[in-house]
Amino acid sequence: MNQLSEQYNQQQQPSALAHASSSREMEEVKGQIFMARQFPRNVFQSEQRILDACKRQSLAKTAVYRYPRGGAMVEGPSIRLAEVLAQNWGNLAFGVKELEQREGESVALAYAWDLETNVRQEKVFTVKHSKKAGGTIKKYDDPRDIYELVANNGARRLRSCILGIIPGDIVEQAVEECNKTLSGSNKGPLKERIANALNAFKNQYKVTQAMIEDRFGYNADAFTEIDYVDLIKIYNSLKDGMSKPEDWFDKNANKKSGSGLGEAFQEEKGSKSEGDSKEVKSKKGDIDDKPDAEGKISADELELSFEGS
Repeated sequence: MNQLSEQYNQQQQPSALAHASSSREMEEVKGQIFMARQFPRNVFQSEQRILDACKRQSLAKTAVYRYPRGGAMVEGPSIRLAEVLAQNWGNLAFGVKELEQREGESVALAYAWDLETNVRQEKVFTVKHSKKAGGTIKKYDDPRDIYELVANNGARRLRSCILGIIPGDIVEQAVEECNKTLSGSNKGPLKERIANALNAFKNQYKVTQAMIEDRFGYNADAFTEIDYVDLIKIYNSLKDGMSKPEDWFDKNANKKSGSGLGEAFQEEKGSKSEGDSKEVKSKKGDIDDKPDAEGKISADELELSFEGS
């Protein structure tokens, strides 16, 4: 009799715990909805907060991605911009949850929920614990690698969910404001910023200046602010894994003549550094009084090349 009682209690305990957990989550959701109804968003203030955030250089540089598909160019807001939209829109719950982890794969959920209007977007997807790289399939068994793999795959679904909730005109204004911020950048001469971008492509993705010039159809010394913005968007697309270098550039491109902007900039910077070092040796007492401000790569330009996701 005692054994039957123990078995009954063991069967009931998990059910009771699941019920308690479900009830707690339900109460949390009710609390969020109640607070959202008590303090509704001011659409005009939310819009202004979004536009103000888009005036930051660090956000504008990662706000838009571009990649070619089917002979056309696909462009849209990145996950970073989508997160800023959701945060400043207000009363919006969003995120990625791992629902189940099976042998060799995980099932996850990306969602965005407007707590005021009760409009919800969600996407359930399966992530294989493997990735194809260099023609071979690499399998993951480390928990951290699996977590990062699910998070990276969930980011694109999360962006789609958020953009399905935020009004389209607000999203378009945000993208336009980010483009204005980039075009109006006065952090350094255009020639220097383009040279930094060319060196970033070469160092990170083995994309040479000749390959970039072949794509744009003219030499880098003729690039404008619009071309500079396009370079940033391509770089963001490569960094986010939305595209590959071969989607953009012909690796067989080899121009007979080119502007050599990136190489010239590096040589000029090197020659200035040598001259400055000689001056320092001859005038040791003037080191602190006359710091060299020319030829240096600014912190903002380094953020363009190596900014984390």
